[in-house]
Amino acid sequence: MSPTMLSHSPAKADEPIGKAALIASVGGQRGYADWANPRHRLRRLLAEFLGTAGLTFILSGGAAILARYGGRGLQPWQIVLVLSLVSALWLVVAVYFLGDISAHFNPATTLAFALRRDIGWVMAGAYWIVQFGAAVCGSYLARAFFGTAGNLAATLPKPGHSTQAAAFEAVITFGLVLMVINLANGPKLNGPFVPVAVGAYILAWGTMGGPYDGASMNPARSFGPALAIGDLSTWWVYLVGPVVGAAVAVGVAYLLRGSAKVEEAVAAEGTPLDRAA
Repeated sequence: MSPTMLSHSPAKADEPIGKAALIASVGGQRGYADWANPRHRLRRLLAEFLGTAGLTFILSGGAAILARYGGRGLQPWQIVLVLSLVSALWLVVAVYFLGDISAHFNPATTLAFALRRDIGWVMAGAYWIVQFGAAVCGSYLARAFFGTAGNLAATLPKPGHSTQAAAFEAVITFGLVLMVINLANGPKLNGPFVPVAVGAYILAWGTMGGPYDGASMNPARSFGPALAIGDLSTWWVYLVGPVVGAAVAVGVAYLLRGSAKVEEAVAAEGTPLDRAA
């Protein structure tokens, strides 16, 4: 077996993984105190709020603007292409300027990091509350400006295709989460093109899958617009699909790269202020 294969083999049972590996790498619980500092945790939650609220605001606002001011006779594929592009660009920007603090922006990504033991379940719960709350705020802010035109980019499956749409969401979310874990757990973590990779994935699948079911890949992104237009009847599709996809991605990531490394935990936890230098 080659050294490369050995480096990617699963960790031994007694080796710390994820968050525990991060704690061990900085000198135990006392050395880890800056990551556990409430001030740093609030920074992480604020970053999640900004990134997620920005995502739903640009999507909901973009859909409403296209419907009201984009000209007559826009084809569905044109709307999907524009919305996929602006959301991908926003995520590139947000990951660049918030990534060192926290850049999940997606409850499915947070679930994956929690399952990988990069973050604790209590903090994961706080992330989910902030992410869903931020998504609602972003869509309601767009509604305050433009009304409910364009359904505020709400994701809706085709009539009679809810189960198929949930399966489709599971597949494309699987790919997204697997990519994120591999970027965080592998040697490409600090590469300058990581945000571009995330944006490219969103653009590709948003453009291809958007006309079918909205290609959400994100329960919060779907929840905000759905609540803003008052229709949560099919939101379960965009909860069940991404959750299943994220869980499967965690299993496949373990086979590909083994247990979570320190670098992955740092990506999930963010960089505290006194370590930013």
